[in-house]
Amino acid sequence: MKRPWGTAVVKDPNPKIKVHGFNNLTKSLSFNIFDIAYAKTEQHRKEYIEYIDELYNAERLTEILTNVTKIIGANILNVARQDYDPQGASVTMLIAEHESPPDGSDWDEEAPGPLPDTVVAHLDKSHVTVHTYPESHPDNGISTFRVDVDVSTCGVISPLRALNYLIHSFDSDIVTVDYRVRGMTRDLDGTKHYIDHDINSIQNFLTEDTQNAYQMIDVNVYQENIFHTKMLLKDFDIDNYLFGAGSDEFDQEELDQIEERLKTEMLEIFYSRNLG
Repeated sequence: MKRPWGTAVVKDPNPKIKVHGFNNLTKSLSFNIFDIAYAKTEQHRKEYIEYIDELYNAERLTEILTNVTKIIGANILNVARQDYDPQGASVTMLIAEHESPPDGSDWDEEAPGPLPDTVVAHLDKSHVTVHTYPESHPDNGISTFRVDVDVSTCGVISPLRALNYLIHSFDSDIVTVDYRVRGMTRDLDGTKHYIDHDINSIQNFLTEDTQNAYQMIDVNVYQENIFHTKMLLKDFDIDNYLFGAGSDEFDQEELDQIEERLKTEMLEIFYSRNLG
């Protein structure tokens, strides 16, 4: 059919790169979350570790990573998972890329990924892993739970699509995110491309409510396709951090001391340095 005279041709502002053969770019997302709590007694600290260990056991982590693979548009090929004694769990998945994104969306768009509706795994081109590290301070009552998640993909699928879901899957006081695109791929003319999507900041892949809830700092090296974001929860309610006890069980002086310890712990983790 001929184009009617006077009708303008609208060009796609972000046309897809036509590559020669397989897209060889590797996209890696490393995601660390920390949950902080105060457990007054040795028994409370033991119960906190047991609570976290049960809440995020290998079975639950497998469920979370399974949802991650669906969000990024991948197939699970193999799963390895393990609970550890006395605490901790790991899951690894080997994953394969779908021929096309399941929902037909633009997977390279710089926008937040989906939220949840309600182990180690291996992919043929990619993998997803998660490890947990619950621990407690022997003297001052501070208990810390850390989760490390790594999502590595090859081809067109992007691990950034899973970031929003992961943050909402854990209680996160501090979040550290690293994203890097490595390698190169060629278009049909042989021109090399070292990244195949636009990205200005990892923050743009988070929902507005998440951005508003956290103080965030970016450290990006654009020319190397390296992106880093740190996040610290803004709101502090002491009752959300007392495990096994309520604020009415402490006098005000004790509460002030506990709050100072908790905030110091969070700032030290956020800035990666000891402040005392």
